[in-house]
Amino acid sequence: MAMARVATTLFPSTAFPIKQPNRNRSNPPPVRCSSIAPPLSRRSVSISILLSHLLLIPNHAIAANFMDKYVKRKKLDPLEAYVPAVILSQFQIKDLEKTLEADEPQYDSCRSLLRSGPAASLRINIRAVAQYASENGNGKSASDDVDQCLRALEELDSLLLHASRKDPGASVKSMKAQIVVALDSLEGLLKTVPPDVLDKGKAIADSYRNTDEEEAGSQVLDPQLKQLQSIL
Repeated sequence: MAMARVATTLFPSTAFPIKQPNRNRSNPPPVRCSSIAPPLSRRSVSISILLSHLLLIPNHAIAANFMDKYVKRKKLDPLEAYVPAVILSQFQIKDLEKTLEADEPQYDSCRSLLRSGPAASLRINIRAVAQYASENGNGKSASDDVDQCLRALEELDSLLLHASRKDPGASVKSMKAQIVVALDSLEGLLKTVPPDVLDKGKAIADSYRNTDEEEAGSQVLDPQLKQLQSIL
């Protein structure tokens, strides 16, 4: 009986049209019905079991489960590779704050600034740093800092968009407030980084910021700079 129910689900009645009787014959043969369902392939049974299992699980739970498995499988680069990029993103956000102090800020350019350079990969970098913090017992505070930073930047981007459309409700003051939140969150996240790694990251970020690619070839930190460039 179980097989008959599964077969009804997988194969609707339209999949097997009933042959119409030949009207030219006076005595058509009797039609015999059978309660035996067509044999199921092993693949069909597997699909039906999978679908019945997924129907019992909320969509968000399925997505979270798949994402968790992906994140756990993904091998991170060393922590030293992410810290300089996060610090450079801090510099970039501070530069954006200075841009807003102009008499007529170019809000579209400010939005582009959030999507270029180190800031373009900020989401990935800070989540990687938070994952390392979690392994060292600081996962809760690091995760909170990541969420707070991303929310502030999303709100900042929304304010910049509205300001570019001449919305009077999008003030520079509110934009700067979101920038402060984002910078404070990044600073809190970097406090979870071991001091030696943080100091090295600051040195690499300073060198990257103050030298161009041609001058970087003669620097002592050139290998680290090249690694940072590949991430950015």
